[in-house]
Amino acid sequence: MVNSPYPSQIGDSFPTKIAGLVLTVLLFAAVLRFVNLNSLPIFADESIYVRWSQVMRAEPSLRFLPLSDGKQPLFMWAAIPFFKIISDPLIAARSLSALAGLGTIAGIALAAHLLFNNRRITLLAGLLSSVLPYLVFFDRLALADSLLSMFIIWTFVFMYLAFVHQRLDMAMLAGFTLGFAWLTKSPALFALILLPTLFIFTSRKNLLASCGLWLVTCAIAIAMYNILRLGPEFHMIAIRNKDYVYSISEILRHPLDPLIPHLKDSLNFNFYLLTPVGLLFALWGLIDGHRSHWRQRLILASFFLIPIIAQSAIAKAFTARYLLFTIPFAVISIAHAIEHISQKSQKLFLIYAASGLVLLPSLFIDYKLISSPQDAPLPHIERSGYLEEWTAGQGLREVSDYLRRASASGPVLVGSEGFFGTPFSALQLYLNDVPNVRIIGVGVWIDSVNEKLTNSLADNQVFLIINSTRFHVDDPAKIGLDLIASYPKAIRPDTTREYLLFFKVTQR
Repeated sequence: MVNSPYPSQIGDSFPTKIAGLVLTVLLFAAVLRFVNLNSLPIFADESIYVRWSQVMRAEPSLRFLPLSDGKQPLFMWAAIPFFKIISDPLIAARSLSALAGLGTIAGIALAAHLLFNNRRITLLAGLLSSVLPYLVFFDRLALADSLLSMFIIWTFVFMYLAFVHQRLDMAMLAGFTLGFAWLTKSPALFALILLPTLFIFTSRKNLLASCGLWLVTCAIAIAMYNILRLGPEFHMIAIRNKDYVYSISEILRHPLDPLIPHLKDSLNFNFYLLTPVGLLFALWGLIDGHRSHWRQRLILASFFLIPIIAQSAIAKAFTARYLLFTIPFAVISIAHAIEHISQKSQKLFLIYAASGLVLLPSLFIDYKLISSPQDAPLPHIERSGYLEEWTAGQGLREVSDYLRRASASGPVLVGSEGFFGTPFSALQLYLNDVPNVRIIGVGVWIDSVNEKLTNSLADNQVFLIINSTRFHVDDPAKIGLDLIASYPKAIRPDTTREYLLFFKVTQR
């Protein structure tokens, strides 16, 4: 019989029973990620990314289209095959994120096992990652962040194995996963920078060899990233990154702004989406334990906290999804903290009690996300963007269905607020397969009917779609607009509400 190359890590200590439990956790996680994927309205960035994927699928010469906006294209590339098996384009792309979420959970469980070699921590990490709202929320959206998180946690796993066991093949696999992460989003650079912290698990005699393994990983990742130079607008990544981060000179001029406000935001994100007790355990797991597992806790703190602090210092815009790739390491810290409670008290029931304090609130929020997201307790920034403002796409699926039916009786021209995102790109992606529906942008301040719409009335059915805060007309009928439907968004904290307005354009 051939012995396992990692007998103390992934061999006898990870028996079939544990594997079966992990599989059960994954099945439970799949339910939370795939059921009712339409519960959240389409988000502005989702509509852009999915629309890019449709265009790239239809026209191979545009496979690097996202570079025009400074975005890496791997998520859009990966979404294309899903369109062939799932007819709804948004569900197809969201399914990719859900699958990436399952890959993240498996990576979290394996990383926890490698770091602590403790079955309970492994199972706890897997179970927690399957239900924590931070992961569930974003795994149900067609955004690149779930894919980035999956690649980063697996880069961590492979790099750990490469250093501990001095394995060139593991270093190469780490290079591939890091390359895929970098082709997904620029924050993969944090993983590239933080990987050398894993030298702490390397003996002194292997330190030089470990440096060589890290260089192999970096070389593969950099080579993969440079595939993007085949696109004509590769330079746009650097240009657009400047729109999202402050320069060093700007940071030095105001070092505490936005650092302090963004740190408060990140605390708020984790308070809501990790749950209050989960956040407490995540921080406790990093500091409690005196000298035991100090290497593991130092590594978890590095991968969890350093990106948060760095992004808080440099980011112009700041939302919870920008920190999603740090959450796997927070989850492992939570599991370690819960296990440490039982070890100190020698009372196993405390594990169930402590776990319940995280799991039960998480399941409640998950249920709300699946059934009625507007009732889910979310950070203000997230609730505003995904449910309350123009970026939220309530009603766009219903409008698209109406336009699809209308197109059966003749050509349709649709005037849309804006020129990208919601509603413009969302209408394009929903009506991609309807050739006689044309969508044009008519600006974001509407106080009259654009002449492009009125001039087309002779040959087309003409409609206008706009959010209520962009519509500045007291009496729509006076300018030839008949309201077909209005779709309410979630209520804002000040009790006001945005509506998506759907008009038919008529002769005045």
